[in-house]
Amino acid sequence: MFWTYWGAGTVSSVGSAVTTVALPLTAVVVLHATPFEVGLLTAASYAAWLLIGLPAGVVVARLPLRRTQVAMDLARGVALASLPVAWWLGALTLPHLVAVALVVGLAAVVFDVGSMTFLPALVPADRLAARNSLMSATHATVELGGPSLGGALVQLLGAVPTLLVDTASYLVSAVLVSRLPERTVPAPATRASAREMIGDGWRFVVRHPVMGPCLWEATAVNFACGALMALAPVYLVRDLGAAPGLVGVLIATEGIGSLLGAALATRLSRLLGTARVIVVSGLAGALAALLLPAAHGVPGMVTFAVGNAGYAAGVVIGSVNTRTHRQTASPPELLSRVMATTRFVSWGAIPVGALVAGLVASGLGVRTALWCMAISAFVPTLVLARSAIWRLRDLEDAAVPDRVPV
Repeated sequence: MFWTYWGAGTVSSVGSAVTTVALPLTAVVVLHATPFEVGLLTAASYAAWLLIGLPAGVVVARLPLRRTQVAMDLARGVALASLPVAWWLGALTLPHLVAVALVVGLAAVVFDVGSMTFLPALVPADRLAARNSLMSATHATVELGGPSLGGALVQLLGAVPTLLVDTASYLVSAVLVSRLPERTVPAPATRASAREMIGDGWRFVVRHPVMGPCLWEATAVNFACGALMALAPVYLVRDLGAAPGLVGVLIATEGIGSLLGAALATRLSRLLGTARVIVVSGLAGALAALLLPAAHGVPGMVTFAVGNAGYAAGVVIGSVNTRTHRQTASPPELLSRVMATTRFVSWGAIPVGALVAGLVASGLGVRTALWCMAISAFVPTLVLARSAIWRLRDLEDAAVPDRVPV
């Protein structure tokens, strides 16, 4: 069953990676959007974590998970398909683009929380870290090939028709997910209200001596990631003069770093410790981020690629370790709410980072905004420096009460 799960996630990830290039290029090239409008589009893609991030954990806990996942795939496919239809009718607008990004994001929130909840039910606990590394490696491989494919398709077909690739990927994912077994979770003794369930998940995370600091560290990371996602397409097209096909290749260098990080995550964790490797990888990634705004001309595209890959590697190594710890240290009945709480806060920073970056770019220029993003990449290390994690070798070494109060 794991491989069916893996196949569904991989297929939809390929489509999403293509859209990562095609959607902003639709805004930049087809609709001639400003840097702020591109930032708004990026923000809309992730704003759903702020809107329904916490309730998503309750939704996933209460509804039949498999059918919910299928419904979310179908909703995303239909929403994306509306863009080529509007374009062919000559009615495509930026508000329509933003609205679709928001709808796709809303469905993705529920799907992603469900997906993270599904995995521990399909994999034994002693193999969870290896499977998380495999999922990260697969995601990294998709990030490497997907944007390059997206850039090539945009060059060949145009930005808007390329979005149909993602529509098809969601349909295939829905078919595969429908073959998975329904998840089983022990029924609670009493049926709590949605507010109580959300509160239990929130308190468990923020009061946990490891998950709490890791939550705020991930939030700072994702703020910088949101800024980079908003700035990169505009920076590459208008500052470095890259063609759409080359934009896809340069954005795809993130996948090289992510793949390297996923491949090294488990090995480095054993060598340095799961706590130390989060600190070291975060600092190394921040140093690599300084290369991004230093790019100029054609040679600068290489500089951008190296910085993009290095930053992604640092982010993935930390993410694999913190995600595995959440999955193994959370009670099964709280897991979906733990994941929802974490994504609500940390991924909620992505649209904020994108909007802030868009505003700074509109006022001071894209390169200046990118320098601000690179400097902000050091904030996660400062967050960890103020926590007990800074003094630990492994996350499991933290003194955790028998039951973290909720």
